[in-house]
Amino acid sequence: MLYSIHKTYFEIDGQGDDVLCIHGLGGSTNTFSSMMTAWKNKRVIRVELPGSARSAGSHFPINIDGFIQFIQAVCTEYKVYKADLVGHSLGTIVAQHVAVQMPKLVKSLTLLGPLMTPSDTAKKALQLRADKLNAEGVVGMYEVAETLLNSAIASHHRENKSLVYSYVRESLMQQPPLAYAKTCLALAAASPPEVAKIPCQTVLVTGEMDLVAPPQSVYAMAQRYTSAKNIYCRVVSKCAHWTPIEAPEECVQAHLELLR
Repeated sequence: MLYSIHKTYFEIDGQGDDVLCIHGLGGSTNTFSSMMTAWKNKRVIRVELPGSARSAGSHFPINIDGFIQFIQAVCTEYKVYKADLVGHSLGTIVAQHVAVQMPKLVKSLTLLGPLMTPSDTAKKALQLRADKLNAEGVVGMYEVAETLLNSAIASHHRENKSLVYSYVRESLMQQPPLAYAKTCLALAAASPPEVAKIPCQTVLVTGEMDLVAPPQSVYAMAQRYTSAKNIYCRVVSKCAHWTPIEAPEECVQAHLELLR
């Protein structure tokens, strides 16, 4: 079922223990559709962050604090007291901040294409992307999508024009340009979460071809989880940055192994 709070949308499916899914930049609730088999006996809440997809007209601020406020509102309204958090890209930053600020809420973290904050080079690129979208609107969004398709998914998906390619292209093309620009700036301004304070079990999953969250950076990130009850990394072969779309089975397996 589709619900909203202050024109910010989310989907709830099933019953049982709670799983909360947070998509990345250019994503939506559909980012996790191919992973739903992992949660047959769970209540799965997939949020659509302020500024993304159907939440373009959100009344929440389009920044990290606003994303957290929205998640808090959903958890309060639907009585979520303990949840396994699953995030992708930007969603991993949000999930980690939630785990720092509300540790009792977070049972575990499954972070796909994980980041703590973008690199300085990435921040400049995000700023330029936002400027382009503010100036060119839908045409700019088309060009941004074409550029990202050449870097954010594995080459074999791109060359074969696979369903992965088609999904990512459509997900990007359907983003509202001005709201997407604000989300780019929110990501560029994101401060790193204090992950040393996160006590819950955590898995970091990235693709061997991921240029946004390369394996060496993810391994270094794991070393900062000094308080985690259990943490491990998994690198998925033939996969780039859209991990839950390119390799949903591997993401499901990593998530379930963590819970076991």
